[in-house]
Amino acid sequence: MYVDESGDTGLVRSPSRYFCLSGLVVHESRWRDFIRQLLHFRKTMRRVHGLPVRGEIHASVFINSRAFDLERHVRLAILRNALDELAKMDFLSVTNVVVDKQGKPHDYDVFTNAWRTLFQRFENTLEYGNFPGRHDKDQGIVITDATSGNLLTRLMRRMAVYNPVPNNSLIGTGSRNLPITKIIEDPHSKDSAESLPIQMCDTIVYFLHQHFMPNQYLKRNRAANYFDRLQPILNRKASRTDPLGIVRL
Repeated sequence: MYVDESGDTGLVRSPSRYFCLSGLVVHESRWRDFIRQLLHFRKTMRRVHGLPVRGEIHASVFINSRAFDLERHVRLAILRNALDELAKMDFLSVTNVVVDKQGKPHDYDVFTNAWRTLFQRFENTLEYGNFPGRHDKDQGIVITDATSGNLLTRLMRRMAVYNPVPNNSLIGTGSRNLPITKIIEDPHSKDSAESLPIQMCDTIVYFLHQHFMPNQYLKRNRAANYFDRLQPILNRKASRTDPLGIVRL
């Protein structure tokens, strides 16, 4: 699972109401196919729009600065094409977690609650084979952008020992300790400039954030709902209450 985030985790004087995580899951048996299609996409963007194949796609930078000396509408088109390319890959699955910080108590830990929820959803996906291909009895690793590595490592190791999960209504109140077993190793961090999958995660989570809090440019260009273009690969089983499967905290 490749993961990236958007927004900040602060509760006081924060510029953003939302903190978002997007996890892009690809099975090891399709990883080469995934990379091959991403490289083909980048070569197409070079031929059509002049985007360097090794040029980093960073969605917020694309929108807010003149990246690679491309016109703004061209940069938006590249991001839209990236979403559409991902949506065609029926072997992918995307799980999304959004924390609405409005009204949260002062001691609410945005970072921990968001990441713990995403890790748990990934664990569930592996446990029940809830991703394309129905791969059973598999294990997985987490690869993130090069941020908060130590915090994530401590969180993952803690969940491997103590992971209280609330009981469902059929069992009763309280919780059970269900340590994660399917996610192996510590989360691995990788420079997004050197990882096409992380760049795709960056694009996904940017438009996830914009789905809740669109900027004026996206509103004017009818791009505020570009996240919906990913519907074919969204993990709807992650949430029973959201039509797009977004886990809302």
